[in-house]
Amino acid sequence: MIELILYIVMAVALIGTLSSAVFLGLALGGVIRFRADARKQLSSIPEDAHLPAVSVLKPVHGMEAQLERNIESFFQQNYPAYEILFAADEANDSALEVVRAVCARYPHIPTRVLVTGALWPNPVVHSFHCMAEAAAHEVLVTADSDVEVSSNYLREVAAPLLDPQVGMVTCVYRGKNAAGFFSGLTAIGMSVEMTAGVLVANLLEGMKFGLGPTTVVRKDSLASIGGYDALKDYIANDFAIGSLIAKAGYRVVLSAHVIDHVVNQKSFGRMWQNQLRWAQTTRYSRPKGHFGSGLIFSIPYGLLGFLAAALLGHWGIGLLLLGVAVINRLAEAWMVGWMVVRDPQVRRAPWLYPLRDLLGFAVWFASYLNLRYVWRDSRFELKGTRIALRQTSSERR
Repeated sequence: MIELILYIVMAVALIGTLSSAVFLGLALGGVIRFRADARKQLSSIPEDAHLPAVSVLKPVHGMEAQLERNIESFFQQNYPAYEILFAADEANDSALEVVRAVCARYPHIPTRVLVTGALWPNPVVHSFHCMAEAAAHEVLVTADSDVEVSSNYLREVAAPLLDPQVGMVTCVYRGKNAAGFFSGLTAIGMSVEMTAGVLVANLLEGMKFGLGPTTVVRKDSLASIGGYDALKDYIANDFAIGSLIAKAGYRVVLSAHVIDHVVNQKSFGRMWQNQLRWAQTTRYSRPKGHFGSGLIFSIPYGLLGFLAAALLGHWGIGLLLLGVAVINRLAEAWMVGWMVVRDPQVRRAPWLYPLRDLLGFAVWFASYLNLRYVWRDSRFELKGTRIALRQTSSERR
């Protein structure tokens, strides 16, 4: 009986090894398409006079790692005309002191600071709504406070919207480790695992969703879905806005630009909580895709095959399965993490990605076990693709 179970485990390992190899092939196709599309985008950026004026919308919430540097990178854009709007939930938010100090260093860039409160289930979406209402320009660039961009960022993300058929632009990103080992695992997952999934989706069906660190829309395409009001109780508002804009008949474009997403997770607990929140978000946003993603991991199946084969006395087969799994992840890390997002961590510590692959599988499995998480210092509960603040016992009374 035990021998039969071990052979079944080996069969599962073989299926997982094969499916992860298929995914690697699809990721290669996604890389090729992304690089070809990027060349076309960058070669078609018009002269300054034809670039649209844009409003950058940046919500802030507390002090984050390298916050000042992140904010300042948006003031150093090689772009003819833009303004930056900031929004915080509360007037005493500690991030606003940094915001105002950076604004004072660049008086030639129009800026505004709004205090918006947290009136909707998703406070970030409420911030975007308030800033969009106050924005002077038709093109709205949303950008998280934990991202750093290069000087050509606005030039590259805004240009595709000159095509009236394009309703939204979004960007892939590389993780930038700001806090040590656990942050490094999250960061390389962003650079490789997350990006590979986006590239494969873009290859197979085109972009029909957005990515949180940046979404770029025109006011007309935003109005076609009912504005930010339509997104107020979605946890995955970035995914939802792209999905709704695509359903409205517009194209969603994956930009050639790659953003630095700063990661500051100093402990395993904090890393796990963030990973679980993202995984649960994906589970409810793309349930079929999330379920199928359990077959794109490689290291768990390699280890499973190695252990089962070793217990059956087939050491050679076990080592082969494990070796194939490791090579698969190293190849994916190089193709996606270096050839697309140019993450230096892939070159310095390539062994991190096989370890991240094992962690990613654990997070994927856990996403089916736990529906609650902490976000923005409050506890929320997922209800399908929506969020709701959990009431305390005193609030219920």
